[in-house]
Amino acid sequence: MANKKMTFEESIKRLEEIVGHLEKGDLPLQDSIRCFEEGNILVKECSRMLDEAEQKVIMLRSGKSGEAEEVPFEESKLS
Repeated sequence: MANKKMTFEESIKRLEEIVGHLEKGDLPLQDSIRCFEEGNILVKECSRMLDEAEQKVIMLRSGKSGEAEEVPFEESKLS
């Protein structure tokens, strides 16, 4: 799956698979290292996607004056 651009959900699912394999502890060392490296890449990509989504949400929020304002997620309880 390295060549295909995965969605956030696909990336999370693959990360769960990798964690499961690593937790079993029955992979050869080289395979464990390969899985760890793939997981590291996926974590970075998921983090990038979350940051991007957060920026979109911030841009879509508008304040009382109609101007966009940054409101932390925990303070924006369906207002």
